[in-house]
Amino acid sequence: MTATGKLRLDRRTVATARRLAAAAGRPVVDLARSHTTVSVERATLRLAGISGADPDGIPWVNRLVDTVRDQVGLGGGVAGPVYDALLRDGHQDLTLLAQKAAAGSVTFRAGPAGAPAKRAAAKAVKAGLARVDQQRRARERLVRKIGDPRQRPWIYLIVATGDIYEDIPQAQAAARAGADVIAVIRSTGQSLLDYVPEGATREGFAGTYATQENFRLMRAALDETSKEVGRYVRLTNYASGLCMPEIAALAGLERLDMMLNDSMYGILFRDINPIRTFVDQRFSRQIHARAGIIINTGEDNYLTTADAVDAAHTVTVSQLLNEYFAHEAGLEDWQLGLGHAFEINPEVPESFRLELAHALLARELFPDAPLKWMPPTKHMTGDVFRGNLLDGFFNLAGALTGQGILLVGMMTEAVVTPWLSDRDIALQNVRYVLSAAGNLHEDFTPGVFIRDRAHTVLREAVTLLRQIGGQGLLDAIGEGTFGIMRRPADRGKGLDGVEQRGPGYFNPAIDVLDGAA
Repeated sequence: MTATGKLRLDRRTVATARRLAAAAGRPVVDLARSHTTVSVERATLRLAGISGADPDGIPWVNRLVDTVRDQVGLGGGVAGPVYDALLRDGHQDLTLLAQKAAAGSVTFRAGPAGAPAKRAAAKAVKAGLARVDQQRRARERLVRKIGDPRQRPWIYLIVATGDIYEDIPQAQAAARAGADVIAVIRSTGQSLLDYVPEGATREGFAGTYATQENFRLMRAALDETSKEVGRYVRLTNYASGLCMPEIAALAGLERLDMMLNDSMYGILFRDINPIRTFVDQRFSRQIHARAGIIINTGEDNYLTTADAVDAAHTVTVSQLLNEYFAHEAGLEDWQLGLGHAFEINPEVPESFRLELAHALLARELFPDAPLKWMPPTKHMTGDVFRGNLLDGFFNLAGALTGQGILLVGMMTEAVVTPWLSDRDIALQNVRYVLSAAGNLHEDFTPGVFIRDRAHTVLREAVTLLRQIGGQGLLDAIGEGTFGIMRRPADRGKGLDGVEQRGPGYFNPAIDVLDGAA
């Protein structure tokens, strides 16, 4: 056996796991390449410059894509029919065209678009991608000028009041108190909206709506605070849900730095149709790759519904699948914030050693990925003293195993929406542990118990990947393999927004992004 790392993992077993993950994922990629969705088409037009909403708050891009779909379908893509109509109309304004289409005064033509329409569409979309490129370069310049956090893991803190103008001072205060990454959690239920709200919002529920203007406002505020604290403070939002491609495009246009983007989260925990999700996630990840955005995946959520010991191997399998899908879309290892969590019941004997085994396995399987390590939630009881102690053990596990992104645990988790004072105490906990531990991971050498547990999880992951390869990933999801949620491929929200690409399908964004990938 050729062993590697502190866990002495068998290189051949690791290679087999990756090969099996690729075999399981390839048919899903083929499915994504042969279908489109309303959100992919809307994202393409957003890159081309359309913006705004009607008096009822429905974005003009939705109005336009829906009209094209009703008249000629999505199988050929919307860019061709839209730019054909735009050139015939003699205008260059997509938003005005959308307004006319909504009023019923535009007729779209079926069939392959002519060369002039294709050239005009490609020019407009490339201008949007050029802005994404410009924002990536701006981030790189700011990191060089201001500086990166001196420590790893980066400290990741959630801020979300529902009001973007309240979020901003809280986010700035959190950055001053030591947070390296600010995540603005979305308003409850936004992932199930099949449109992206417009403008600055102040009415979110248990979170703040993800909009282009909210992205712009928060990024500008954190740029100011970055200069003040002497390190570039990163901004995170969520690209999951029915509008995954659009939110990814808006994030690239407004220079977000991380996005929650998991290949199966929307399927399992929001009951979004699996085909819709896989088509949307491929396009969204291609945008993230282009924009230099780090993705955060959602394996930690599996352990809130399934047992963290019995289902540990499903986390590893999902991480391997997420890695395959990410690489296929063009993301590099430094952009893979693969998720896992400290969710073993603390009453289980040797629970901390088991957590170390799982965390170190993830670290050694993905040595170049900035893993996102999630705090305990499932077994938080409302006892704030016990909760703060559990978070301290979680922080120590992160330091011992060299995690890349550490989400701040709250002792009031699952009890109340945290107050600023709760966040301050939680940040004190993180700062103390990381400072006291220093480079303790260099001295940490696991014993037989931890090594054996990690090897067991890896073997179970390989066994499950073989099973998935035999039955197909979509069927495995339908049978409740991940997070014990059963999600059949012919059901779920958003299925009516999926359409197979026709022989003349044209999408200038996909043409560019596929070439880059």
